Amino acid sequence: MYNEKVFEHYRNPRNVGEIEDADGIGVYMSDFCGDITKFWIKVAEGKIVEAKYKTQGCVASVACGSVLTELVRNKTVEEALRITKEDVLDALGGLPEPKIHCSMLALDSLSDAVLDYLLKKGVSAPDTLVEKRERIKPLLVEMEKKGYVLI
Repeated sequence: MYNEKVFEHYRNPRNVGEIEDADGIGVYMSDFCGDITKFWIKVAEGKIVEAKYKTQGCVASVACGSVLTELVRNKTVEEALRITKEDVLDALGGLPEPKIHCSMLALDSLSDAVLDYLLKKGVSAPDTLVEKRERIKPLLVEMEKKGYVLI
């Protein structure tokens, strides 16, 4: 079902963990499967110099988060926001059709971290990022009320 590159990122995920003094932190939950990914970014001189993540999810979710931390390094936040699911899938050598949504989960958590970074800096954020956060926020609040630990 998965290729060796996906398994490599699953067995030996890159950049798992938290950045204590992160400039942006984002979290997103897939409404398709319930997997959750949290993403931390550190920005210096306009570029993402460090990225870490944690995922509660399947092989594909772990692999997508892992490869995305590598793809964003040394990119500006604007360049990071232009990374597509195709970029993630290409970097992994593909995913089975039913697991392609996992690439979007990783990207959505990254975009939420970028939104957090922009808001902290007092910079205007794209409406699409704000709308995405507003859409997922009630679901995350509901999960926390039920006692789920969201990474």
